[in-house]
Amino acid sequence: MNRTATDTDVPASIDLNADLGEGLGVWPMGDDEAMLQVVATANIACGAHAGDPSTMRRACAGAARNDVAITAHVAYPDLLGFGRRFLDIAPGELTDRVIAQVGALRAIAAAEGTRVRGVKPHGALYNALAHHEVQAAAVLTALIELGIEGPLPLVAAPGAVVARLAADAGIPVVLEAFTDRAYTPDGTLVPRSVQGSVLTDPDQVVAQALSITREHRVRTLDGTWIPIRAGSLCLHGDTPGAVALAQRVRAALEAADVQVKAVL
Repeated sequence: MNRTATDTDVPASIDLNADLGEGLGVWPMGDDEAMLQVVATANIACGAHAGDPSTMRRACAGAARNDVAITAHVAYPDLLGFGRRFLDIAPGELTDRVIAQVGALRAIAAAEGTRVRGVKPHGALYNALAHHEVQAAAVLTALIELGIEGPLPLVAAPGAVVARLAADAGIPVVLEAFTDRAYTPDGTLVPRSVQGSVLTDPDQVVAQALSITREHRVRTLDGTWIPIRAGSLCLHGDTPGAVALAQRVRAALEAADVQVKAVL
């Protein structure tokens, strides 16, 4: 693609990530192996909202085989609610639970010859960190205490309180946007309880990926456009047709002369 003067802000590369390892025991969730052949980063569940040691190990092994970066997909301790229910958890306990989840995944990743490169909160915790300063501070404390050569990087939503606090604390932040979720006019995700909150039409998902990457904007559920900037695009591994959507998005990005590459 030949870029014009109006295209100069298009990034040379962008990360494409997916939430994986979300099966539990004999119950699978999505096609991790196929997704790992498409995405650049895998956010692997650590046993709080989903996942177990064997599921985590299979996901880490697949990531290692495919040279895919790993982030720890930490969550509230809520297996029954899949981590999509807010928990008013004490800050100290939240810090400890994030440390425990990341530590477990780190050990499993090391056993497979790879490593955890960052942390991405899941579900209700991710949403809470957009505005909940106390819980944001608790998670950031965990990232600092987990650091070996500095704090672990954080993946967060643009405009989130946790992203601001992390930047102030010198914690590296990767801003992400979602290709398969609808947005509200205030830049937050439409709740999953609302019809149309999850995008499954391939053309719509591809269009959203390209508008975020090339135009730095996204069309909200009510049809208005809002600005958004991100270094990583997320596709959920449990979205219907996730593998085909990921393949379409990656092909569209590469056709637009944007390389898909892990940011961490």
